[in-house]
Formats: sequence, structure tokens, C-alpha cells
Amino acid sequence: MLKNYLKIAWKVLLRRKFFTFISLFGISFTLMVLMVATSLMDHTFGPQMPERETDELLFVSMMREEHSEGYSSSGPASYYFLDRNVRTLQTPEQVSINSMFFQVNSYINNRKLALDIKYTDREFWDILDFEFLEGGAFGQQEVAGASRVAIINETTRNKYFGEGKAVGKTIEVDQVKYKVVGVVKDVPVLRLYSYADVWVPITLKSQDFNKPGYRGLYFATIKAQNPADIPNIKAEYAAMLHEIERQHPVKGTKLSSFPDTTLEGFARTLLGGGKKSGMGFLYVILAGLAFLFMLLPTINLVSINISRIMERSSEIGLRKAFGATSSNIIGQFIVENIFLTLLGGILGFALSAAVLKLINDSGVIVYANLGLNLRVFAWGLLLSLIFGLISGVYPAYRMSRLKAVEALKGGSK
Repeated sequence: MLKNYLKIAWKVLLRRKFFTFISLFGISFTLMVLMVATSLMDHTFGPQMPERETDELLFVSMMREEHSEGYSSSGPASYYFLDRNVRTLQTPEQVSINSMFFQVNSYINNRKLALDIKYTDREFWDILDFEFLEGGAFGQQEVAGASRVAIINETTRNKYFGEGKAVGKTIEVDQVKYKVVGVVKDVPVLRLYSYADVWVPITLKSQDFNKPGYRGLYFATIKAQNPADIPNIKAEYAAMLHEIERQHPVKGTKLSSFPDTTLEGFARTLLGGGKKSGMGFLYVILAGLAFLFMLLPTINLVSINISRIMERSSEIGLRKAFGATSSNIIGQFIVENIFLTLLGGILGFALSAAVLKLINDSGVIVYANLGLNLRVFAWGLLLSLIFGLISGVYPAYRMSRLKAVEALKGGSK
């Protein structure tokens, strides 16, 4: 029976090419936009190298000070605060402190290279899962000795040294010479906490270590022993911050800082969340946007499907006259619509792949490597099926309710 339904669906699509084109365009374009958005979300917040173990990682990126006089300030935390208070937390397995990335200049063959540099400790390389193409990470000894060593990414190696090996050679960045000890695969700029072109020991910024205060230019990366420890780390962090507030010399000072996942941090920044990250509200917003985006083409498809099915009223009348039940009619038209939707889904995937390749090649997102992985493919398939069911059930139900005589007359009643 299913095989016959599919054959009929194919013949119907070929018979009404204009309706087929409109339907396929609406489905494929809608799914393309959703797939590109899903891929961007997955690439930014999903388990991607070097932040692969996202269920065990937390990041401290912001510190907000509110004073009783009524003024406040916010921004990245200071090394002083992170080193004395976050690094000493008992629950995490490891804590790393690293700087924001800064743009600096390098010159090769009278050509300027604009590079982003990040200052890191040794724990940074233990926590995050970089893919080394040459050499390895600098060790604790190099960090302690403030050695001028550097790890560079693949693109920087190719621009500075050509296609040859880079480890052991010298790269000059911002008029400082560093010995290259490792080369890693490019990290997209969307990975804010790990991205850079050049990574060097954090002790080269030791002038920042003893600057008092809570605001600065540094992040903390926290790794839990297992995902179950995440709530305990957040609780210990909150208790630590409460104690600092209690001992603050200026009474009434409020500190707001949270160890968040990348998605929680995004939600908190976007929605201005306080103690609550706003994750639930963010999911509601995203679901609502996806629903509204799919609603218009779904309504259009319902209208097109009703017109298309009305033209087949004689066929429906004959089938009902020969004993076909309403469930048979509904089943046939739902199968046909899902078939059409899956064809649109295939086109949508092809368009998505083309658009993602265009984004990757354009350089709009630095070092982007967007792709339709298994998670994105699964979401796209699910959306296609939902799309087909929503736009096919009502027209099929409406036509299945027609009596045989009414259907043979064109279904006008």
C-alpha cells in the first residue's frame, strides 16, 4: 500500500509542476534558514574542539560591581580576583586563567599580519582539547619562567613560514620574538574562550597579577571532574562571592559573577539575567521564533494542498464509492505530503551545505568550519517530518470527510 501511495505522490508532483515548485521552494528555503541557524548554534555552543567536553566546562567571563552610591560597572574579571578566589575552589578538577585575545601586528616580507594573541597558563592546555599539528603545549616550567615561547595556529604558520615546519623557528609578534613550540588547528572566533592566532605564557603579563580590584581582562576556565559536579561548583562559587561581599570594605557593594556554560553565558548577556541565567526564557524565545518562521510557509502549504487535493475530488469520490475509508484517504494524503516535504528537505540540506560553504569561504566568521553534522541532520529531518504533518493533516482530514457523492461533484459542499 505504501509503495502505491509513493508512486501516486510522484505522479501527482510531476503533473502539477507549478504547485510542486512553490511547495518545494517554501519547504527548502525555510529548512535552509533553520539549518544554517542550527549549524551556527551548534558550532558556537555545541561540543566542538577544543571545547569538546561542554558538559564538564564552565567559564567565568564577567564581573559586575554595584555600589551603594548608585553607580555600577561590568566587564571581564581581574587576574587578582580569579587567582585568589576562583583558582582556589575545592570542587573543580582544574581551573585555568587566560586573558582575552588582543590584536597585535606581525611583519613578514614587508607584509603586515594582524594577529590575535592570548595569554594562558599551563592548565589551559590540559583542560581544552586542541588538535596539535606540530609540537605540543608549553609546560609549567616555561610558564613559571615567563619564557618567550608561543603556540600558533595553522593559518598563522602558513602565512608566516609557508608550508614548511614551524616548530623551533622564531616568530616576531608586536616587536617581541617568540620560539614556536607548537602548531594547532585553527579555532573559530565563535569559540571566544579558546580562540586566538597566537598563545603565549600568561606570566609575560605579570604586571597585571597584583593589581587589586575585581575588574580586568581575564577569563577563568573551570573543569569539573564529572557533569554531576557542575551544580556543586556553582554553589561553592556563589558562597565564595557572598563571603567576599560580606568582607568588602565598602558596605553595600554587590558583586555579580557566575560560572556559566557558553550557552548560559550567552543567555545571561543577551537577556541581562541576574542570578538566573535566563536559559528557560531563551529556549522559549528560540522555539517561538522557529515556530513563527515555520508558521507562514505552513499556512501557505495548507492552502496549496487544499487547492491541489480539491482537484482530485473525483478520485476521492471513486475511492470512497469503492469502499475506501476516511482513514485510508487521510493516510494517502499524509504520505504524499510527507514525501513532498522530504524532497524539500533534501533540497534544503543541499542549499544549506552550499550556504555554509559560502560562509566558510567568505571569511565573515574567522576560521569558521560550519557543517551539517549528524546532530544538525537529525534536527533537519525532524523538522521536515513535522513540517509535512502540520501542512498535510488538515487538508487530508477535510477531504476525507466528504461523502462520495459530494466528492464526485467536485467537493463544493
